[in-house]
Amino acid sequence: MSSAPRWKDRRAPEGIGGLFGYHFFYFLALRNAPAVDAGLIAYLWPLLIVVFSALLPGERLRWWQTAGALLGLARTVLLVTGGRGVQFRSEYLLGYGAAGVCALVWSAYSVANRRYPQVPTDLVALFCLATALLAAVCHVLFETTVRPEGWQWAAVLALGLGPVGGAFYVWDHGTKHGDIRLLGTLSYFAPLLSTGLLVATDEPTRAGPSPSPAC
Repeated sequence: MSSAPRWKDRRAPEGIGGLFGYHFFYFLALRNAPAVDAGLIAYLWPLLIVVFSALLPGERLRWWQTAGALLGLARTVLLVTGGRGVQFRSEYLLGYGAAGVCALVWSAYSVANRRYPQVPTDLVALFCLATALLAAVCHVLFETTVRPEGWQWAAVLALGLGPVGGAFYVWDHGTKHGDIRLLGTLSYFAPLLSTGLLVATDEPTRAGPSPSPAC
């Protein structure tokens, strides 16, 4: 029998680190930099997925794949900033750095996920549960509690079980069995769709890209 560790001994720490690490650094970035600036830096992860995919066995990065990801990034910057550009300031370096780490964490996790096609997607439930527990600890330590009221509890629960939780399941399957470079490029549709929903509901559209990378 091989002495190599079994997938269940290795995959859980990577999965929990990917989900929790992304969200930890994302919200750290939002606390220490303007939302638009932090969001745009964090949203480098689709481009990084395309670039990192070249490191996978048997994969080759072609110029048009990189060009497509760069065009997606440019469109996202134009959409979120309204063509007014982004002004980075030195007092927000901590937030910018956290946003950059957040992009690296999610892109590395997504590409590394390709190594485990035999691991059932159901394991994502364990990652989400562990991430929620770790997030609760960080909330108690670093944040002020604001409790939802009335129907907001149902909205939070529905969001976790539906768009957010379900998206992680779909993303896990896609990164294992789909075209990961195409997934990275298509991910730039997320801010377009979220902005469209915000416009449709008359909400401000400069809140930055969606906090969930898989949505």
